[in-house]
Amino acid sequence: MASSAAGCVVIVGSGLIGRSWAMLFASGGFEVKLYDIEQQQIRNALENIRKEMKLLEQAGSLKGSLSVEEQLSLISGCPSIQEAVEGAMHIQECVPEDLELKKKIFAQLDSIVDDRVILSSSTSCLMPSKLFAGLVHVKQCIVAHPVNPPYYVPLVELVPHPETAPTTVDRTHALMKKIGQCPVRVQKEMDGFVLNRLQYAIISEAWRMVEEGIVSPSDLDLVMSEGLGMRYAFIGPLETMHLNAEGMLSYCDRYSESIKRVLKTFGPIPEFSRATAEKVNQGMCLKVPDDPEHLAARRQWRDECLMRLAKLKSQVQPQ
Repeated sequence: MASSAAGCVVIVGSGLIGRSWAMLFASGGFEVKLYDIEQQQIRNALENIRKEMKLLEQAGSLKGSLSVEEQLSLISGCPSIQEAVEGAMHIQECVPEDLELKKKIFAQLDSIVDDRVILSSSTSCLMPSKLFAGLVHVKQCIVAHPVNPPYYVPLVELVPHPETAPTTVDRTHALMKKIGQCPVRVQKEMDGFVLNRLQYAIISEAWRMVEEGIVSPSDLDLVMSEGLGMRYAFIGPLETMHLNAEGMLSYCDRYSESIKRVLKTFGPIPEFSRATAEKVNQGMCLKVPDDPEHLAARRQWRDECLMRLAKLKSQVQPQ
């Protein structure tokens, strides 16, 4: 049988992100308690997790050293938040992206937890200073923002509240590494954190170029999937610069003026007008019709690709 001596983790919210976290923590040998407001949602989530982990085992993509049954034995549902947090070392909140709802959850947790447990949010865009405002245990609070789908994409952004204790960041960083994720430390909060700021910069220029008729929606996506994305799956933009000349200083000497010249031609923030949205949607639907069946099938294909890419990366990454 699997051992849960590593400690107990509580997941608050049993949607897609909550289920993914549960699977990841179980893969690292942690006992996982899954809490949701509705008992039926917990039952549905546990059934979904069982099916998903069986499929991962069949595909040879199950994470961790424990068997699928050992991992599943570590995950249980808990109908009471009070019971769930007893003995917990880490609580991961995964409720819908609504500031008032999340604040209500953290206020409830704040009143029942001890001074050791870490209170972590999965929010993708809410600022820690707003999310954790006024909490007694604010030093134990942190955002640990995963990337969808978390089981296949390992990045986790760690974003502290201004009063978060350094030990909270260190402990969360170590925990993420232990379950096979790749944590990055965001030194101070900023709207959009790091990932979404980079993503939105790309979306902004992509939208503008399609809107101005410079490139079609499908060709725009090819520039990323068959060009930039090929490199960025293995190295980031800064290392790309470093390698594209004789180091970073050489790159800046060579290319900074031309970069600045092009950047000056960037326009204002796009309005994301209905007309352009319809044009982009039309282009997307030629490849993937926007009905639930086609979208679900394409998401499954994407996840399978990410699974295979993760395997490849684990084989080729330098130690």
